[in-house]
Amino acid sequence: MTTTVSAPATRTYDSTRVYQDGITAGVLAAVAVALWFLVFDSVRGRPLYTPTVLGTALFGRGASLAPLEATPVSGAMVLMFTWVHGLVFAVLGGIAARLLAVAERFPHVGFGILLLFVIFEACFTVAVYLIAAPVLHALTWPAVLVANLLAAAVMGAYLWRRHPALHVEP
Repeated sequence: MTTTVSAPATRTYDSTRVYQDGITAGVLAAVAVALWFLVFDSVRGRPLYTPTVLGTALFGRGASLAPLEATPVSGAMVLMFTWVHGLVFAVLGGIAARLLAVAERFPHVGFGILLLFVIFEACFTVAVYLIAAPVLHALTWPAVLVANLLAAAVMGAYLWRRHPALHVEP
């Protein structure tokens, strides 16, 4: 009786599956952030305040950022910002899924990918603080930090489940 030992099977993703996973993760993270700010704004007595402020800052066509606290809720700004927000998160999810697919094929780059994520988050936070300080002041930085951590957790949890080859066995 002979026994053959085969090499461990590696899970391979085709590029379509990788990007579908990424888009799904990104949309889930965008929804989590939107729900967080809806609850946060509602508790403060101004539902939809955050997407209105961000939409005004992004699409305000020359509107001043100084009186953001007095910005009235605008359905058009909420819809335009929500659309862009979802697209940006879908792209970020696609990038994250692609990087995880690379980490599955080449496990030694996993730490580098994690470090890249941490650096990206830090640079994003500093850039927002430097470029859009009035927006960050109007939204309060702790709420933005919670939103970023929530998005990272939702996206990470979804992708972690979709990439079992990355799990460390005891």
